[in-house]
Amino acid sequence: MNCQEDRGRDRAKEQAKFQLKSVCEMVSRLKSEDSEISEIVREEIELDAISVEVRSSWHSPGQDDSDGEYRICLCTGGPAVQIVGELDSYNQPYNATLQYQDWFTEWEDYDLAKEEEANLVRYCSVFYFGG
Repeated sequence: MNCQEDRGRDRAKEQAKFQLKSVCEMVSRLKSEDSEISEIVREEIELDAISVEVRSSWHSPGQDDSDGEYRICLCTGGPAVQIVGELDSYNQPYNATLQYQDWFTEWEDYDLAKEEEANLVRYCSVFYFGG
């Protein structure tokens, strides 16, 4: 690894930190008891993501092929940040991992506190994953 890769990785990690802060701020406003504010924040969250994708796991023909994993792209390029996680049997997210990368580097997990992961899951639960 060279210095340029290190700088890129550091820049990507800073972008992940910024995205996490933004998500946590939106989720705190989402918890408002004012339904009008909550609806505005839900729309803000829906417009925040660049893309929302799902995929299913390997299964035998004829078995339930519901989606098993999701990915929400928050920003792309160098740096890029995404949220990945698994969906429960109701196609709702039950965990979330924040990942970041820069050009030509692998995705890395951003270390999250339990409350930060809970905020990511709440953010992701605004999206429709099918089912």
